[in-house]
Amino acid sequence: MKLVLAQLRMELITLARNYEQLLLVVVIPVGVLLFFGTTDVLPESVDLARVVSSVVALSVMSTAMVSLGIATGFERSYGVLKRIGVTPLGRHRLVWAKAGSVGVVELAQAALLLSIAVGLGWSASDASWWRTVLAMLLGTAAFAGIGLVLAGRLRAEVNLAAQNGLYLLLLAVGGVMVPASELPDGLATVARLLPSGALSDVLESTINARSLAGDWWFGLGATTGAWIVLAVWAVVAPAVAGKLFRFDG
Repeated sequence: MKLVLAQLRMELITLARNYEQLLLVVVIPVGVLLFFGTTDVLPESVDLARVVSSVVALSVMSTAMVSLGIATGFERSYGVLKRIGVTPLGRHRLVWAKAGSVGVVELAQAALLLSIAVGLGWSASDASWWRTVLAMLLGTAAFAGIGLVLAGRLRAEVNLAAQNGLYLLLLAVGGVMVPASELPDGLATVARLLPSGALSDVLESTINARSLAGDWWFGLGATTGAWIVLAVWAVVAPAVAGKLFRFDG
């Protein structure tokens, strides 16, 4: 645990120094929230709570998978991680340290996004806060694992294209901006099994606090299946990343 915390601290210091990257991962979700929260381009069935939950899910995807994955890929190509490879830290601890560092950033992102959402008319009293935080942590683990699987195996240039391509694919048909219920049956089924669709559904229920009370399993309500899918991704993806990650590029 001490090794993970020490590496997590170093990852946060590195992130703080890359303030241009931090600015980018914060500005894009804020811009998306302001655009979709103040225009009528989405179907009437997509309310503000869905927009907010989708943007929070988008910020988790962009920070934990794309930003972390691309940065780690170039760290490998520059030989930075070779030094870590000869320490007792190991691959699995490195994965969790990197996931933890972006988790800290994402909680700050969420606080900013939800503050803006209040200004757009969303009621903070509607949220189940501990469930929202839990969903974000599970989503962070899932997407950090996916991003590090790619970053730990592909050349930096190929990894860059793969991260952005996967992000766009999940954004289009992964149940993020367009709910799975609005997709054709086949795509809807796939979207619900992806971490993007599961995270969006879970966040929508926690941010809107719908179908939570009186359910048989910790009040998770109609999204119990989505919680299970998200939890499986949160365990499996980092485990695979730790198994496959290579320190040299």
